[in-house]
Amino acid sequence: MTLAGHHALVTGSTGGLGWAIAARLAVAGCEVVLHGLEPETDWEPRRAAMEQAHAVRVAYLRAELSEPQGILELVRRATERMGPLDILVNNAAVRHFAPVESFQIEHWDRALALNLSAPFHCIRLLLPGMRAAGWGRILNLSSIYGTRGAVNRVDYVTTKAGLLGLTRSVALETAGTGITCNALCPGSVETPDIAARVDALARSENLPRAEAVSRFLTGKQPSGRFVEATHVAELVLFLCSEAATDITGAMLPMDGGWLAS
Repeated sequence: MTLAGHHALVTGSTGGLGWAIAARLAVAGCEVVLHGLEPETDWEPRRAAMEQAHAVRVAYLRAELSEPQGILELVRRATERMGPLDILVNNAAVRHFAPVESFQIEHWDRALALNLSAPFHCIRLLLPGMRAAGWGRILNLSSIYGTRGAVNRVDYVTTKAGLLGLTRSVALETAGTGITCNALCPGSVETPDIAARVDALARSENLPRAEAVSRFLTGKQPSGRFVEATHVAELVLFLCSEAATDITGAMLPMDGGWLAS
Protein backbone atom coordinates (compact mmCIF):
# COMPACT_ATOMS: atom_id res chain seq x y z
CA MET A 1 0.00 0.00 0.00
CA THR A 2 1.02 3.60 -0.41
CA LEU A 3 0.43 6.62 1.76
CA ALA A 4 1.79 9.08 -0.78
CA GLY A 5 0.13 12.44 -0.34
CA HIS A 6 -0.51 11.92 3.37
CA HIS A 7 1.20 13.73 6.23
CA ALA A 8 1.75 12.28 9.70
CA LEU A 9 2.75 13.58 13.10
CA VAL A 10 4.25 10.93 15.37
CA THR A 11 4.90 12.17 18.90
CA GLY A 12 7.72 10.67 20.91
CA SER A 13 9.44 9.34 17.78
CA THR A 14 13.16 9.59 18.50
CA GLY A 15 13.38 5.90 19.36
CA GLY A 16 11.50 2.73 20.22
CA LEU A 17 7.93 2.37 18.98
CA GLY A 18 7.62 5.95 17.77
CA TRP A 19 10.70 5.68 15.55
CA ALA A 20 9.59 2.30 14.14
CA ILE A 21 6.14 3.68 13.31
CA ALA A 22 7.50 6.84 11.71
CA ALA A 23 9.99 4.85 9.63
CA ARG A 24 7.28 2.47 8.37
CA LEU A 25 5.01 5.33 7.39
CA ALA A 26 7.89 6.94 5.51
CA VAL A 27 8.58 3.67 3.65
CA ALA A 28 4.94 3.76 2.53
CA GLY A 29 5.44 7.23 1.06
CA CYS A 30 3.95 9.27 3.90
CA GLU A 31 5.62 12.56 4.78
CA VAL A 32 6.45 12.53 8.48
CA VAL A 33 6.96 14.97 11.33
CA LEU A 34 9.16 13.43 14.01
CA HIS A 35 8.99 14.78 17.54
CA GLY A 36 11.20 14.62 20.60
CA LEU A 37 12.97 16.62 23.28
CA GLU A 38 16.47 16.59 21.80
CA PRO A 39 17.79 19.76 20.12
CA GLU A 40 16.83 19.98 16.47
CA THR A 41 20.43 20.54 15.38
CA ASP A 42 21.46 17.26 17.04
CA TRP A 43 18.77 15.41 15.13
CA GLU A 44 19.49 16.83 11.70
CA PRO A 45 21.64 13.88 10.48
CA ARG A 46 19.00 11.26 11.32
CA ARG A 47 16.21 13.40 9.89
CA ALA A 48 18.12 13.88 6.66
CA ALA A 49 18.98 10.18 6.45
CA MET A 50 15.31 9.14 6.74
CA GLU A 51 14.30 11.73 4.18
CA GLN A 52 16.94 10.58 1.71
CA ALA A 53 16.34 6.86 2.27
CA HIS A 54 12.63 7.02 1.55
CA ALA A 55 12.39 10.04 -0.78
CA VAL A 56 9.77 11.78 1.35
CA ARG A 57 9.83 14.99 3.30
CA VAL A 58 10.75 14.47 6.96
CA ALA A 59 10.82 17.12 9.66
CA TYR A 60 12.02 16.89 13.24
CA LEU A 61 10.57 19.28 15.82
CA ARG A 62 11.46 19.69 19.46
CA ALA A 63 8.50 20.39 21.76
CA GLU A 64 7.52 19.96 25.39
CA LEU A 65 4.08 18.35 25.34
CA SER A 66 3.34 18.60 29.04
CA GLU A 67 2.24 22.22 28.45
CA PRO A 68 -0.63 23.21 26.11
CA GLN A 69 1.49 26.00 24.64
CA GLY A 70 4.13 23.48 23.61
CA ILE A 71 1.49 21.41 21.83
CA LEU A 72 0.07 24.46 20.06
CA GLU A 73 3.55 25.37 18.86
CA LEU A 74 4.28 21.83 17.68
CA VAL A 75 1.07 21.60 15.66
CA ARG A 76 1.58 25.08 14.21
CA ARG A 77 5.15 24.40 13.10
CA ALA A 78 4.32 20.90 11.83
CA THR A 79 1.48 22.26 9.70
CA GLU A 80 3.69 25.03 8.35
CA ARG A 81 6.31 22.48 7.33
CA MET A 82 4.05 19.79 5.86
CA GLY A 83 0.63 21.27 5.22
CA PRO A 84 -2.52 19.70 6.70
CA LEU A 85 -1.74 16.66 8.86
CA ASP A 86 -4.14 13.77 8.34
CA ILE A 87 -2.41 11.02 10.35
CA LEU A 88 -1.76 11.47 14.06
CA VAL A 89 0.08 8.93 16.17
CA ASN A 90 -0.01 9.81 19.87
CA ASN A 91 2.96 7.87 21.21
CA ALA A 92 4.84 10.17 23.61
CA ALA A 93 4.57 8.96 27.20
CA VAL A 94 6.28 8.95 30.56
CA ARG A 95 6.06 6.53 33.48
CA HIS A 96 7.24 6.36 37.05
CA PHE A 97 7.41 3.54 39.56
CA ALA A 98 6.23 3.95 43.17
CA PRO A 99 3.41 2.88 45.49
CA VAL A 100 0.36 5.15 45.47
CA GLU A 101 0.98 6.56 48.96
CA SER A 102 4.52 7.65 48.10
CA PHE A 103 3.93 8.64 44.48
CA GLN A 104 5.30 12.13 43.89
CA ILE A 105 2.65 14.67 42.96
CA GLU A 106 4.81 16.22 40.24
CA HIS A 107 5.22 12.79 38.62
CA TRP A 108 1.46 12.24 38.67
CA ASP A 109 0.77 15.67 37.16
CA ARG A 110 3.38 15.22 34.44
CA ALA A 111 2.02 11.80 33.46
CA LEU A 112 -1.52 13.16 33.19
CA ALA A 113 -0.31 16.07 31.09
CA LEU A 114 1.93 14.12 28.72
CA ASN A 115 0.18 10.75 28.47
CA LEU A 116 -3.44 11.91 28.36
CA SER A 117 -3.87 15.66 27.96
CA ALA A 118 -1.32 15.94 25.13
CA PRO A 119 -3.16 13.38 22.94
CA PHE A 120 -6.44 15.21 23.63
CA HIS A 121 -4.95 18.55 22.58
CA CYS A 122 -3.28 17.10 19.46
CA ILE A 123 -6.58 15.52 18.43
CA ARG A 124 -8.68 18.63 19.01
CA LEU A 125 -6.23 20.79 17.07
CA LEU A 126 -5.94 18.45 14.07
CA LEU A 127 -9.54 17.27 13.80
CA PRO A 128 -10.85 20.36 11.96
CA GLY A 129 -8.39 19.77 9.13
CA MET A 130 -9.24 16.08 8.95
CA ARG A 131 -12.95 16.89 8.87
CA ALA A 132 -12.39 19.38 6.06
CA ALA A 133 -10.49 16.75 4.07
CA GLY A 134 -13.02 14.02 4.81
CA TRP A 135 -10.23 11.63 5.85
CA GLY A 136 -8.03 11.07 8.86
CA ARG A 137 -6.38 8.44 10.99
CA ILE A 138 -5.82 8.86 14.73
CA LEU A 139 -3.80 6.18 16.51
CA ASN A 140 -3.41 6.34 20.27
CA LEU A 141 -0.64 4.21 21.73
CA SER A 142 -2.19 2.83 24.89
CA SER A 143 -0.77 -0.33 26.47
CA ILE A 144 -1.75 -3.69 27.84
CA TYR A 145 -1.54 -1.82 31.16
CA GLY A 146 -4.49 0.26 30.00
CA THR A 147 -6.63 -2.87 30.32
CA ARG A 148 -5.54 -4.14 33.75
CA GLY A 149 -4.17 -2.98 37.06
CA ALA A 150 -0.56 -3.24 38.14
CA VAL A 151 1.33 -2.36 41.31
CA ASN A 152 3.62 0.66 41.49
CA ARG A 153 2.45 1.99 38.10
CA VAL A 154 -0.54 4.11 39.04
CA ASP A 155 0.25 6.96 36.62
CA TYR A 156 0.85 4.71 33.62
CA VAL A 157 -2.13 2.42 34.24
CA THR A 158 -4.48 5.35 34.82
CA THR A 159 -3.42 7.38 31.80
CA LYS A 160 -3.28 4.44 29.41
CA ALA A 161 -6.78 3.41 30.52
CA GLY A 162 -7.88 7.01 29.99
CA LEU A 163 -6.60 6.85 26.42
CA LEU A 164 -9.07 4.04 25.73
CA GLY A 165 -11.95 6.27 26.80
CA LEU A 166 -10.63 9.14 24.70
CA THR A 167 -10.33 6.82 21.71
CA ARG A 168 -13.92 5.59 21.97
CA SER A 169 -15.34 9.09 22.38
CA VAL A 170 -13.45 10.48 19.39
CA ALA A 171 -14.40 7.44 17.30
CA LEU A 172 -18.10 8.02 17.97
CA GLU A 173 -17.87 11.75 17.25
CA THR A 174 -16.15 11.10 13.91
CA ALA A 175 -18.05 7.99 12.78
CA GLY A 176 -19.03 8.22 9.13
CA THR A 177 -16.74 11.15 8.38
CA GLY A 178 -13.82 9.21 6.86
CA ILE A 179 -11.88 9.63 10.11
CA THR A 180 -11.04 6.70 12.35
CA CYS A 181 -9.63 6.66 15.87
CA ASN A 182 -8.16 3.50 17.38
CA ALA A 183 -6.03 2.49 20.33
CA LEU A 184 -3.13 0.06 20.14
CA CYS A 185 -2.31 -1.91 23.28
CA PRO A 186 1.13 -3.48 22.93
CA GLY A 187 2.57 -5.74 25.58
CA SER A 188 6.27 -5.51 26.40
CA VAL A 189 8.25 -4.13 23.50
CA GLU A 190 12.03 -4.05 23.73
CA THR A 191 12.36 -0.30 23.78
CA PRO A 192 15.68 1.24 24.91
CA ASP A 193 14.26 1.72 28.42
CA ILE A 194 13.14 -1.91 28.74
CA ALA A 195 16.36 -3.19 27.20
CA ALA A 196 18.27 -1.33 29.89
CA ARG A 197 16.12 -2.93 32.59
CA VAL A 198 16.71 -6.40 31.15
CA ASP A 199 20.45 -5.75 30.98
CA ALA A 200 20.43 -4.59 34.60
CA LEU A 201 18.61 -7.79 35.61
CA ALA A 202 21.14 -9.90 33.72
CA ARG A 203 24.03 -8.15 35.46
CA SER A 204 22.53 -8.20 38.94
CA GLU A 205 21.70 -11.92 38.83
CA ASN A 206 24.54 -13.01 36.52
CA LEU A 207 22.11 -14.37 33.92
CA PRO A 208 22.52 -14.96 30.20
CA ARG A 209 20.52 -12.32 28.40
CA ALA A 210 18.00 -14.81 26.97
CA GLU A 211 17.27 -16.03 30.48
CA ALA A 212 16.97 -12.45 31.71
CA VAL A 213 14.40 -11.77 28.99
CA SER A 214 12.44 -14.86 30.03
CA ARG A 215 12.59 -13.81 33.68
CA PHE A 216 11.51 -10.27 32.82
CA LEU A 217 8.47 -11.55 30.90
CA THR A 218 7.42 -14.13 33.49
CA GLY A 219 3.76 -13.60 34.35
CA LYS A 220 3.34 -11.27 31.39
CA GLN A 221 3.54 -12.46 27.78
CA PRO A 222 2.88 -16.20 27.39
CA SER A 223 4.78 -16.04 24.10
CA GLY A 224 7.96 -15.58 26.14
CA ARG A 225 9.33 -13.00 23.73
CA PHE A 226 9.14 -9.26 23.27
CA VAL A 227 6.66 -7.77 20.84
CA GLU A 228 8.55 -6.45 17.82
CA ALA A 229 8.28 -2.69 17.38
CA THR A 230 8.23 -3.23 13.60
CA HIS A 231 5.14 -5.44 13.97
CA VAL A 232 3.33 -2.68 15.86
CA ALA A 233 4.34 -0.32 13.06
CA GLU A 234 2.84 -2.68 10.48
CA LEU A 235 -0.45 -2.63 12.40
CA VAL A 236 -0.40 1.17 12.35
CA LEU A 237 0.16 1.08 8.60
CA PHE A 238 -2.79 -1.29 8.12
CA LEU A 239 -5.03 0.96 10.21
CA CYS A 240 -4.14 3.82 7.88
CA SER A 241 -5.28 1.80 4.86
CA GLU A 242 -8.66 1.85 3.15
CA ALA A 243 -9.18 -1.75 4.29
CA ALA A 244 -9.38 -0.42 7.86
CA THR A 245 -12.08 2.16 7.07
CA ASP A 246 -14.60 0.45 9.34
CA ILE A 247 -12.22 -0.20 12.23
CA THR A 248 -12.77 2.64 14.66
CA GLY A 249 -13.07 2.91 18.41
CA ALA A 250 -11.19 -0.38 18.71
CA MET A 251 -8.73 -1.52 21.35
CA LEU A 252 -6.20 -3.65 19.51
CA PRO A 253 -3.90 -5.75 21.72
CA MET A 254 -0.58 -7.05 20.44
CA ASP A 255 0.68 -8.77 23.55
CA GLY A 256 1.78 -12.34 22.93
CA GLY A 257 -1.34 -13.67 24.66
CA TRP A 258 -0.95 -11.59 27.84
CA LEU A 259 -4.55 -10.38 27.86
CA ALA A 260 -5.81 -13.93 27.34
CA SER A 261 -3.95 -15.29 30.35
